[in-house]
Amino acid sequence: MNFERIKEKLNILADAAKYDVSCASSGSNRKNTNKGLGNSTGMGICHSYTEDGRCVSLLKILLTNHCIYDCAYCVTRKSNDVKRAAFKIQEVVDLTINFYRRNYIEGLFLSSGIFKSPDHTMERLVQVAKKLRLEENFNGYIHLKSIPGCSDELMYEAGLYADRLSVNIEVPTISGLKLLAPEKKHEDFTKPMLKVKNELIRYNNERKIIKSTPKYAPAGQSTQMIVGATGETDKDIMYSATYYYKQFHMKRVYYSGYVPVIQDERLPSVTSQVPMLRENRLYQTDWLLRFYGFSVTEILDKNHPNLDPDVDPKLSWALRNLHLFPVDINTAEKHMLLRIPGLGVKSAHKIIQARKYRKLNWEHLKKLGVALNRAQYFIRCTAKDQVRKDMPAERIKGLILQNSTGKFRSNFSTQLSLFN
Repeated sequence: MNFERIKEKLNILADAAKYDVSCASSGSNRKNTNKGLGNSTGMGICHSYTEDGRCVSLLKILLTNHCIYDCAYCVTRKSNDVKRAAFKIQEVVDLTINFYRRNYIEGLFLSSGIFKSPDHTMERLVQVAKKLRLEENFNGYIHLKSIPGCSDELMYEAGLYADRLSVNIEVPTISGLKLLAPEKKHEDFTKPMLKVKNELIRYNNERKIIKSTPKYAPAGQSTQMIVGATGETDKDIMYSATYYYKQFHMKRVYYSGYVPVIQDERLPSVTSQVPMLRENRLYQTDWLLRFYGFSVTEILDKNHPNLDPDVDPKLSWALRNLHLFPVDINTAEKHMLLRIPGLGVKSAHKIIQARKYRKLNWEHLKKLGVALNRAQYFIRCTAKDQVRKDMPAERIKGLILQNSTGKFRSNFSTQLSLFN
């Protein structure tokens, strides 16, 4: 093995993989068997998190950065002048095992540019996973990126050896895809997603009857959307995400702020900033939809097509719906507790348990971990015990921001002091 050449490939292909953020490993449960290597748990090493909150390390690389497509947003597009490289199948297997033995990683995240054809590329990705499982007896986490346009047969085989599969939809809308990647078709992305969804349904049904049914993609599937490369509103992005969650049973939809790396008239200027705050707000909205009982139409509509950059989406929603507040903390049902800004799932559960034994006051809520800086304007503990007293939404927003701290606070205007 030429170690200098392997190191050079690793530098190139690990750097090219950094733009893919959908590498979380939560949800997998592949137990170590037959004295194999690794237990499934997120230069080329990324950190991810398991379902129980543990941080894990993954070898995150491309099989190759050669590509037959010329997608405007992609750093590895065929017309871009970058240094190219490609791993052999056995090289990826050896790297994974050697990195694992040195305790550098607990799993593999493997993607690829598309060379020759989607099927040819996907076949090589599957061969890596298959060799790791069958020849090296590796039971660590494996995430394979599914190649748009590949066959159903390859997607089925991939799910037998990978813990999670994902097809990056990349651009949130069909019109945006036509603009930036005219060589690709929307159905090339959705066809593999549908195959995985149907195979997961079939596996779950067969598992009820035959316990020894081989696992199929136990961590499910995910996808990723680029934020800020085209002119989609936050409403467009979140409506698309909701569609993929419902139609293809996605475990996660990831949002990646566009990193300007290429000068193209269809794209933002290379001097523009990565929309990190916008990306953060989209993740917060995604969380509300999945865990807090919100619908996307409540948060984003034709009158509010974009998220408020100043405040999180739950607070923004509450400020637009002050007629629903204040909420009596001692009597409100769980679904309404979850809509109070500053109150999370764990806090809501603690409140429901604690109020079985006594009436809760402000001091109790503080001890339970409620963020009273926000929550105090939307709750009451007794009929007369409330802070808001019919203050307008803009004044409440100003008071909250005045007393808030966070990594994005520098983006907020000092004009907020006018609301004091």
